[in-house]
Amino acid sequence: MSLNLATMLCESARQAPEKVVLIEGTHRMTYAQLDGASDQFAAGLLERGITPGGRVALQLPNVGQFVVAYFGILKAGAVVVPVNVLYKSHEVAHILGDSGAELLITWSVVAGEAAKGAADAGLTEIVVLTTGGGPASDLGTRFEDVPVPVPGRPPLHQSDPGDVAVIVYTSGTTGRPKGAELTHFQLLMNADTPGRLFGIRDDDVVLVALPLFHVFALSSILDICVRFGATMTLVPRFDAGVVLDVVQRDRVTVFEGVPTMYIALLDHPELGRYDLSSLRVGISGGAALPATVIDQFEARFGVVILEGYGLSETASTTTFNVSATDRRVYSVGRAIWGVEVEIWDDAGQVLPAGDAHVGELVVRGVNVMRGYHGDPEGTAAALADGWLHTGDLGYVDEDGFFFIVDRKKELIIRGGDNVYPREVEDVLYTHPAVAQAAVVGVPDDRLGQEVKAFVSLHPGRHVTEGELVQHVRERIAAYKYPRTVEIRDGLPLNATGKIVKRELQSCSA
Repeated sequence: MSLNLATMLCESARQAPEKVVLIEGTHRMTYAQLDGASDQFAAGLLERGITPGGRVALQLPNVGQFVVAYFGILKAGAVVVPVNVLYKSHEVAHILGDSGAELLITWSVVAGEAAKGAADAGLTEIVVLTTGGGPASDLGTRFEDVPVPVPGRPPLHQSDPGDVAVIVYTSGTTGRPKGAELTHFQLLMNADTPGRLFGIRDDDVVLVALPLFHVFALSSILDICVRFGATMTLVPRFDAGVVLDVVQRDRVTVFEGVPTMYIALLDHPELGRYDLSSLRVGISGGAALPATVIDQFEARFGVVILEGYGLSETASTTTFNVSATDRRVYSVGRAIWGVEVEIWDDAGQVLPAGDAHVGELVVRGVNVMRGYHGDPEGTAAALADGWLHTGDLGYVDEDGFFFIVDRKKELIIRGGDNVYPREVEDVLYTHPAVAQAAVVGVPDDRLGQEVKAFVSLHPGRHVTEGELVQHVRERIAAYKYPRTVEIRDGLPLNATGKIVKRELQSCSA
């Protein structure tokens, strides 16, 4: 039996060759063109000595060449290793060395830093893409020189369904990033099942502002859209004004984002001048979406926001609210087909339903990674008892809807009492001046940990730190409210738009 994830592209190109798959500004690419371009790229990789199972690192922003290279690597039977374009040389070196990458495809804008990392990892094979307006680079082969003509049958390696297709590196919340090995079968299932739940149609136009090198966009946008023959419009870097322009210009029907993106759109000063009537659904993941943001966005745009939950180790989607009529607002939905999710206590016992029974989410099913690349000890710890231990805390209600409370490692223990940062953040978000909020535990000689909040404000709004402390104190148990609040112009975000709490904790230690 064989299965190559790139078969999705071959099938969509066969069924609708002239259908537009990618929009980049004024440029359009059809499914037939993408299929042909990725064939040529695969042939070029094979000519360069890349063999089935070889790892190819892909460090590009949201441009059409990312998609061409992605499917070209898969068709050649090689393994895609996505790399964040914001990574510094030591981070690039770690991923290249750990994955055993034989080739790095990078972007001219970051090629200098990437080349340093490659040199530290002992890698000399570099391909550099120069995009419009970007600097030229002489650090490696030009991207456009890789594809070669394809005589005869196009390359499509007959991979085993259990072969690794992509190694996605975790964000490294604890220790160095680990490479989650995702197979062709897992990624196909996590395109097919969630795509049906998302209701993606071949006439949809899906906005891609999340970075394609992250599992959310890679699995839950790129793979899903190609599986169902939809159109993607690419935004290289999230900017609220640019996104609103693109939604209006391309009549976008589906917006997928993280909470900070939804907040930024609501805060845009000229929001009212855009025609956004084409939008039919918003999909949120990556972090908990504050209840007030859900309410405001749905009221303002007249579309439903469907929340889901997943992580790199589960090829993105694990639970999902499937529709406006089959959802539990403020939950992350129910387990998708082929996936089991339970709530366990510290002793490994299944907890009953109800918000009084908070425990760790554990997962098993078709979407769970094969393991961490080259890390048998880490794999054994994460997949103990045959279940993936997510490190996320939550509970399940009587109808099977899951609610995420917080990260296990972000739990604040203040004088023996458990404080869940998300609960405090949700209260902060109810203040009309607060745009972003992050709550962390800081060292305290008397209590062990104390609660501290960092916030940024909506444009034109003003509030004092003391007023925010009082706002929370009046709405939450006395041991939970933050004793200090620090107001900043903005909070640190990673490439996907998630607030990076460890940076806030490091400056408060």
